[in-house]
Amino acid sequence: MFESFGRSIELFRTSWGILMADKKLLVFPVLSGIVSLIVLATFLIPIIIGQFLGDAVYIVALFAFYLVSYFVVIFFNTALVSCVNARLQGKEMSVGEGISNALAHFTSILAWALVSATVGVVLHLLRERAGVVGQIAAALVGGAWGLVTFFVVPILVLEDKGVVDSIKESTSLIRKTWGESIIGSGSIMLVFLLIVVAGVIATLAAIFLAAMMNLGSVILLIVALAIVVGIVLAVVAAAMQGIFVTALYTYAKTGSVPSAFNRDLIQNAFVQK
Repeated sequence: MFESFGRSIELFRTSWGILMADKKLLVFPVLSGIVSLIVLATFLIPIIIGQFLGDAVYIVALFAFYLVSYFVVIFFNTALVSCVNARLQGKEMSVGEGISNALAHFTSILAWALVSATVGVVLHLLRERAGVVGQIAAALVGGAWGLVTFFVVPILVLEDKGVVDSIKESTSLIRKTWGESIIGSGSIMLVFLLIVVAGVIATLAAIFLAAMMNLGSVILLIVALAIVVGIVLAVVAAAMQGIFVTALYTYAKTGSVPSAFNRDLIQNAFVQK
């Protein structure tokens, strides 16, 4: 447990260092977040109305929302991976070049969004309508799906492969490099989770003290600040995760570890159970 957390800290530090050396990488999760919020606002009412108009309308509205949302996220992740890959190779790629590279893969991104949306809707309905058993099944299937498709975006953009071939290649790389039965032994997201937990506790404590002192305006300020900090953390986490995934892909594909990363951290990012 402590060894896993130590790896997470080191991965966090390394990815943070790369991000600070190339801060433009933050642009992609920011754009993704802004566009995703617009998509949510656009589809929220149709989805709510669809629930009252029958299953067919609801599922169509839900699928459309998933499709557009996944496309937005995958598009900007593709641009991010393009720039991260250039950075790890000691090259420079501008934000515009990253977006242009994503546009060049428009068809593949759309196809992957279609597949992701289909899986996403099925898992959503399973969680929503099959009770506890459905929630457990959705968690297991979703976890397995996330694992075998871990490298799909880097493969799409860096190898110019189609969706089916990218899924096959992703599964093959995971099995070849880290084995058939694997679990994560260290994760950047673990560090962010701890930061979020600490932040929530601190926010609740501050709100409690402000309420005890009858300072309503201070409570509003605390909540607003917490929301801003949460958004910043989400943006940074997405950028750092993109850096980490690209580094793992480089190792899985070539056997070489990007110079910024410790070889042991990359080799043991996944371990056999």
